[in-house]
Amino acid sequence: MMIARWHIDARFGHKQTVIDALKKWCGDIGAQVGWSADKLRITTGSIGALESTIELEVSVQDLAELNDSWTKLGAIEAHKQWSQNLEPYVVSATPRWEILRVV
Repeated sequence: MMIARWHIDARFGHKQTVIDALKKWCGDIGAQVGWSADKLRITTGSIGALESTIELEVSVQDLAELNDSWTKLGAIEAHKQWSQNLEPYVVSATPRWEILRVV
């Protein structure tokens, strides 16, 4: 099993906007690629992490499953539009993925 974490930093004053948009994305778009609510978790910075950091954590079996999901995401027009709508609320160059292996 693996955990894929998508990190983004919200612009000052827009953290809740990003969280709300991500929650909506999970139900609308994440579900289309097989990421049900039990596979997803949203976390945010608190102590020892930037308060502006928001993470989407996805549980997957392996890299093949993650790759399949990313391929499906690329074909969903609503995902592209969602990304464009979110862009003004995110600090440029902060989105990144980290992949962790569960032991």
